[in-house]
Amino acid sequence: MRRTFRYFALIPAAGTGSRMGAGGPKQYAKLGSKTMLEHSIDAMLADGRIDKVFVIVAQGDTQWQALAVDSEHVEFLPVGGASRAESVRNGLIAIAGRTEDDDRVLVHDAARPCLAEDQLARLIDEVGDDDRGGLLAVPLTDTLKRGDDGRVGATVAREGMWCAQTPQLFRVASLRAALSSEIDDVTDEASAIERSGNSPRLVPGITTNIKVTTPEDLTVARSILAEQGRLDSQNLEQEQR
Repeated sequence: MRRTFRYFALIPAAGTGSRMGAGGPKQYAKLGSKTMLEHSIDAMLADGRIDKVFVIVAQGDTQWQALAVDSEHVEFLPVGGASRAESVRNGLIAIAGRTEDDDRVLVHDAARPCLAEDQLARLIDEVGDDDRGGLLAVPLTDTLKRGDDGRVGATVAREGMWCAQTPQLFRVASLRAALSSEIDDVTDEASAIERSGNSPRLVPGITTNIKVTTPEDLTVARSILAEQGRLDSQNLEQEQR
């Protein structure tokens, strides 16, 4: 018999977005009439199995108060830390009284606004009952080089290599425990779970689930959102002027 548990989403959005050079946190950059963060929230609410989306913002951040979100299903928590891992850990602590150990948490980047609904559904379908969890990822297709002082130091075999994406889905108790120790070397939730001795499942994703890091990525994200029907053509034209 299928086990009963709930799904929650956590979106760490406490970063400064320094590489964007936008003069402010990149999660508030506009993509059409909505911010990137709003698009990422909408993407997580696209699957009705997710009970609530918790957004982790920096202490003192007030920009989120101007966002148009579903207040019944979205809650902002001002417990952001100095790193992504710290923000996620703080978020799990903040919602501890409202979650059970066996509930599932999906951690999603605020800077991945183009997550497709079918990709989210596939992750939940394939990993929801897996106690070791899993994540969306894309097999590496490009030749991989290791740099050495601006030159090629070596060509690295790409067989078996994947580019991790989000969401990443885990048992609440498992992820909380994995993040309870040293987290300085934790770059994503899967790496914390791996360090605890588990092997998360890789669920093939798609390349349009991009992470916006540079101003050029914003242009690509606008085009993808327009193709998905989530950014109307008038807004797209205004953004591109």
